[in-house]
Amino acid sequence: MPDTDAGGFQERFYTSFDGLRLYARDYRPGEPATDGWLPVICLPGLTRNTRDFHPLALLLSGDTPVPRRVIALDSRGRGNSAWDDNKANYNLAIEAGDVLTACATFGIERAIFIGTSRGGLILHLIAATRPDLLEAVILNDIGPVLEAEGLMLIRDYLNSGRKPANWNEAADILKENHGASFSALGEEDWREMALALYRDIGGRPAADFDPAIAEALKLIDFSQPLPDLWGQFESLSRLPLMLIRGENTTLLSQETAGEMARRHPRLILHAAEGQGHAPLLHLGDIPTTIRTFLDTCR
Repeated sequence: MPDTDAGGFQERFYTSFDGLRLYARDYRPGEPATDGWLPVICLPGLTRNTRDFHPLALLLSGDTPVPRRVIALDSRGRGNSAWDDNKANYNLAIEAGDVLTACATFGIERAIFIGTSRGGLILHLIAATRPDLLEAVILNDIGPVLEAEGLMLIRDYLNSGRKPANWNEAADILKENHGASFSALGEEDWREMALALYRDIGGRPAADFDPAIAEALKLIDFSQPLPDLWGQFESLSRLPLMLIRGENTTLLSQETAGEMARRHPRLILHAAEGQGHAPLLHLGDIPTTIRTFLDTCR
């Protein structure tokens, strides 16, 4: 089973504007081989963390002939970043500010960004407020419109309350919840996903995020239309943009993906076959597609 905590990166901590200790994984910082190539910044989903990107980060940072510095961030309340006592701070604007703080701390003036799900929503905000920071963007199964069905599914499984007793059971729970939409995954992939999602506490897997983040989903009034980010999406129109959409996703509709392509005629759309929300970026032909896209962004 791949070890998502194995080497290949430096652990970095930095401080948010309000004093929280936040965490990042920094792959090949300050190495001559990565000089001259734009770094890649990875932003995870709602309750996910840097471990989601570990296999892809190893591929990109070890790529020949274009090795990239890769930095993956744990948002506040997730992974190795501190939990926030003020639960209202788990919002896109605050988390976008944390990304800007990370870039300033690590000396990043321009970068290619990969945003999975919520990470991609954060990139919509950064595109509107700090466009100079973005050289190119990859959105992983996210756009300016969220489908209520998909968000309700996320709400329900995050708040199901079922806790695994061991690592095999953790993988089994994930397969039960997501197996129908992730037919591309084998048994090893489910075990790897468990390692990425859960933290080992006393030999037992535990969800690696502040429970308040999942609780907040219960407060959404689904009888009302969900807000959209089309205005912020327009700020991405000047950039090279790739959209990876899970073949079986319920969060990003084909209609929204089509409208994104209409508004951004140069958008590269890649379908992640046999995957739902959100696709694992190191599987299948996705790494090759990402490398090809990065080759256009020196």
